[in-house]
Amino acid sequence: MLLGEILNTAIERLTTAGVPSPRMNAELLLMFVLGRDRAYLYGHPEHELKPEEQQRYRDALAQRVQGVPAQYITGHQEFWGMDLIVTPEVLIPRPETEHVIEKMLELVSASHAEKADVGRKPSPAKLKIIDVGTGSGCIALALAKELPNAEIHATDISPAALEVARANAARHQLESRIQFHKADLLAGIESAGIVRASLDFVVSNPPYVGESEEDSVQLDVRKFEPRNAVFAGATGTEIVERLIPQAGEVLKPGGWLVMEISGTIAPRVRELLSGWSDVRITNDLRGIPRVTTARNA
Repeated sequence: MLLGEILNTAIERLTTAGVPSPRMNAELLLMFVLGRDRAYLYGHPEHELKPEEQQRYRDALAQRVQGVPAQYITGHQEFWGMDLIVTPEVLIPRPETEHVIEKMLELVSASHAEKADVGRKPSPAKLKIIDVGTGSGCIALALAKELPNAEIHATDISPAALEVARANAARHQLESRIQFHKADLLAGIESAGIVRASLDFVVSNPPYVGESEEDSVQLDVRKFEPRNAVFAGATGTEIVERLIPQAGEVLKPGGWLVMEISGTIAPRVRELLSGWSDVRITNDLRGIPRVTTARNA
């Protein structure tokens, strides 16, 4: 069967099945099967697929029709310009989370400018950062890429997730830059040598969806992504209610907490941060509250 024909057939099948963005999904899965880029698909519609390639493509399409996210089928997702390995053990990195990286870099830059304004030389000490609930490692890896002099730690309660994160660190030659720890948020992190009031930044994309919102969550997310990485509990604030005081313990005075949130929990998060300073909530490109930042008093 010719490439152009099988692609058109796949688009029709995904459209009929109600799969979002059917053309994009059909092309992505075909690029994965053939090991080719999108330019090849458009430039070689006459390419004839081998029988084994056709079967692999049919299998991939069948999984996508069943709701399996394309990223779990291909095993890859791009984040901050990096190709990351993803498995069903980790949340799929999303573009919205890149706002967390942007905000972190803004705060680092502002901190350096603040010191310069008061005539102080930047501290020779490395920035110390911890990514809580690292999952695939996407946040920790992006920060390691952008802040080569920072000391970066990352925690997750899931050994399987930590294995994926370590694989991604090795894949991008950042394994020497990030120290991974198994921990429930920041509980017991002292055993990793992180002491009270020693960190400059705590950053996290915690679970923040309430179980009461489950019906509004996309089916493929509910069915296939790790539940404990999506749902926080009945209200959606259960995890951040634990994380905020823990972060206050390990951050230096003036250190920053940076978290991804949703509009649903934004008012409660602001309440929980009432004892902090410089509390701000930043919207994403759709105008939805997405990142909260707060400074340890």
